[in-house]
Order: sequence, then C-alpha cells, then structure tokens
Amino acid sequence: MELNTLKPAPGSKHVRKRVARGIGSGTGKTGGRGHKGQRARSGGFHKVGFEGGQMPLQRRLPKRGFNSPTREDTAEVLLSDLERVKAEKIDLAVLKEAGVVPGSAKGAKVIVSGKLTRKVTLTGVAVSKGARAAIEAAGGSTDAPIPQPKPKREPKVVPVPQPQVEGQSAKGEARREKGAGDAKAASESKGERGAKDKGEGKDKREAKETRSGPEGKKGGKA
Repeated sequence: MELNTLKPAPGSKHVRKRVARGIGSGTGKTGGRGHKGQRARSGGFHKVGFEGGQMPLQRRLPKRGFNSPTREDTAEVLLSDLERVKAEKIDLAVLKEAGVVPGSAKGAKVIVSGKLTRKVTLTGVAVSKGARAAIEAAGGSTDAPIPQPKPKREPKVVPVPQPQVEGQSAKGEARREKGAGDAKAASESKGERGAKDKGEGKDKREAKETRSGPEGKKGGKA
C-alpha cells in the first residue's frame, strides 16, 4: 500500500461541510467566504464565465460549424431494426411502440445497416437509396418518393464590353448623322422661306400694276 494508491472504501461518502460552527471547526466566523467583497455577500454571484466585464473566453474564441435545432426530430432506423419488428406494415407509430425510435421523434428514415430478409411495407417513413434497394430486394415496398436530381443552373451570360475606340467612332457617326439631319432641315426651312418671300413679291408687283393709270399710259393723267 502506498499513499498514491489510497482510495475511499467502496460506498463511503464525504461528510457534508458544516460552516460557521465556531472557530474550532476551521470554518467559523466568515464560513469560508473570506473578508468582504462580492463573494462574501449573500446573493453575490456572477454567471459562469463572467470575467469582470472583460470579453469572456467563450466569446473571444471563433465559432465554426452548425448544430441544427431539428437534428433530433428525425430518427435513424437500421435495416436490422426492421428485421426485429414483428409487424409487416410499419409506420412511425409502430416504430415508437416497438421502441426503435424515441417517442419525441417527428419522423424516421431507414438507412443501410444490417440485413433485411423478410417482406415489409413502409408507410410514412423515409428511406435512403440503398435501403430502398434492400427493401425491394426482400420483396417489400415503400411509399417514400424517389428523390429527383436538381436541375443544373445555366451559366449567366455576361455581355462582352466593346472597345472604347469603336464606341467613340459610333458616337462620331451619330454626331455626323445628327449634324447632316439638322443641316437638311435648315436648308428645307430656308427654301420654304425663300419660296414664300418670292410669292409675296410677285403678289405685290401684280397689285402695283393693277393700281397704275389707263391702259397704254403708265402713270399718266387721264
């Protein structure tokens, strides 16, 4: 027997510490709390991990991964579990009654593990691809839908930017076309004004000749 091999007797328990029972007990007066301070007061307690206002360790460390809050809603069922269930038609209620899945489970899924040698009919229970093959090979069936592959996303077509020189030439052509159109419109409007002035001049001359004296005498007296 050595000091480092000493152990309490099987079934023995430590006596509960009784504090504040006089100075002879070793935990009298302050009862093991020390003098003053927050921990010496009744109700003086901070939550676990509190570091006096400093950023606590559980917030300083990086967080990685994800734990789904619904990970326990769907229970896993092995093929060997289906083998020992006596019922031929199996649903979630039968699995709960047989103790295969917990009572709090909201669903179940059969995975490939073990062997299935008898015919079973699954209703309202999901199955994996390998489990479906094993169940159908044993003569059973399941109403779980066959998962369809997701359609592939077509790559987004990005228009190729044209060189800046072509853009400038296109702008120059548009500017020239615009200038030619403006010049044409200006010439047309000028021609219309000239024709109008010419017509007005002709009318004035005719009116002047009409106001002149008797025939054969221009501007003479009668």
